[in-house]
Amino acid sequence: MTRVSMRVDGVTYTDEVEPRTLLVHHLREALGKVGTVVGCDTSNCGACTVHLDGQAVKSCTVLAVQADGAEVTTIEGIGSTDALHPVQKAFHEQHGLQCGFCTPGMIMASIDLLKENPSPSEDEVREGIEGNLCRCTGYQNIVRAVQQAAREMSGTSETLGAQS
Repeated sequence: MTRVSMRVDGVTYTDEVEPRTLLVHHLREALGKVGTVVGCDTSNCGACTVHLDGQAVKSCTVLAVQADGAEVTTIEGIGSTDALHPVQKAFHEQHGLQCGFCTPGMIMASIDLLKENPSPSEDEVREGIEGNLCRCTGYQNIVRAVQQAAREMSGTSETLGAQS
């Protein structure tokens, strides 16, 4: 066992982990952060995306020991029922989900995209989330949600109708 300490959603946790434990399993099983879902275990789907020291990563490709000393933000750490993050709010309002399985990872990837590019075009959104798969939606409403969140986060009050 290896001792690790990491700050997850603003709380510091110190635990003993097997050196081969994936971050996604540590978050879910040891810390109860079940919003971070296990999709494929091969880094193809992006459902397990979290922020590690401010960067979006697929937590099925990171060992828990690699996150020792790091700041981890999960979907549970970005907003609350009473105060949704603008990206969460936009996904809800633009119907950017169907089954919802990919949604936590898609939102985390979208937040990272908007940090790097606060006003992405439709093509830039599609490129920015290309590592996250959705098998239900066809992506159009996800793209609209990301662009709505971008406008809200920048303070632009343009409506979706004015964009189309």
